[in-house]
Amino acid sequence: IIFIKNIDNAVPDRLKKPTVDYKKALAGVLLKHQEKLFMYQKQLNEKHPVALDSGFMAEAANFLENTLNTKPESDHYYTEKEDLYHYLREKFNRPLRVCGMVKNEGEPGGGPFWAKNPDGTVSLQIVESSQIDSDSVQQQNIVKNATHFNPVDLVCATKNYKREKYDLTQYTDPSTGFISKKSKDGKDLKAQELPGLWNGAMSNWNTLFVEVPIETFNPVKTVNDLLRDKHL
Repeated sequence: IIFIKNIDNAVPDRLKKPTVDYKKALAGVLLKHQEKLFMYQKQLNEKHPVALDSGFMAEAANFLENTLNTKPESDHYYTEKEDLYHYLREKFNRPLRVCGMVKNEGEPGGGPFWAKNPDGTVSLQIVESSQIDSDSVQQQNIVKNATHFNPVDLVCATKNYKREKYDLTQYTDPSTGFISKKSKDGKDLKAQELPGLWNGAMSNWNTLFVEVPIETFNPVKTVNDLLRDKHL
């Protein structure tokens, strides 16, 4: 299990207990769902589709769509058992991450959204503001009304049911690189960025979002943030 937390999201020792407690909670959620994920992986990888009954296939499809929140391409129905088998096998054989989300209080950064993937499926993604079309009224309204924010609080599992490591480079979306605006020495700059660790570089992971208390999120984006009560 790999724990990831932003380096600029830190608190004094006296305030660390909620963060530690909810890190453990996120890990518990991951282990609970990974156990079931491994069961589906084992069946789909070691049995021929003919040997899998329709009840198992329906249960696996329901878990993928309603628990892991990966939905098939719009208006696409897997009427053939073998087609469904290959689809489920591909989607279950992926790394898993559980992402802590806090209520949106206007901090800059990314958030949890539904996103359409290159293969036409829809899944949960962490999206940065610079990835969202600033000219689209519809997209900007979605962002404006977003209820939660991504504080970069992740617990990740990067091995399959055989404890073999995934090649994480195979689960990225290279097209999600973007140009961001920076400044240096008073000059505005544009920077081309590769897919970010928790968005494009993890775009093809199985993903769960879990709400965690705002107390676990204490960002330091500027030196003035160190004057907040939580950092004194």
